[in-house]
Amino acid sequence: QVQLVESGGGLVQAGGSLRVSCVGSGRTFSGYNMGWFRQAAGKEREFVAGIIWTAGSTYYADSVKGRFSISKENAKNTMYLQMNSLKPEDTAVYYCAADLNPRPVTSLQAASNYDIWGQGTQVTVSS
Repeated sequence: QVQLVESGGGLVQAGGSLRVSCVGSGRTFSGYNMGWFRQAAGKEREFVAGIIWTAGSTYYADSVKGRFSISKENAKNTMYLQMNSLKPEDTAVYYCAADLNPRPVTSLQAASNYDIWGQGTQVTVSS
C-alpha cells in the first residue's frame, strides 16, 4: 500500500522561499498522477499543483503560477514543491496526494480524484 509523507514546512517571511517534499513508500509513483493541495484555517482544501509522473506534465493553480514549481525525483520516489515569493495568503497545511488511475492533466486539480493523502505539513508565511 502506498503511503505518503510530507516534510519541509515551516515559518518563513513574506517574499521568502520554502521547499516541501513528499516521499512515497510501498511502490513507485510511476503511472500515478500526483498533486499538492493546501488548506488554510477555516477554508476548503484547494489545488496547488499537480504532475503526471511518467510524462512529467504539470498543472498549476492560477494563484501560484510563476511562483511555485512542482518537480519529481524518480530515484527517490519523491515529489517536491518549490515555493518562491511567498505571501501570507499562502499560509496553510500542504498535502500531497496520489491518484492511482491514469487521467489527463486537466484532472489533476480535482481533489476527489485522489486516492491516497499524506498527513500534511504546515507552511506559515509572516508579513
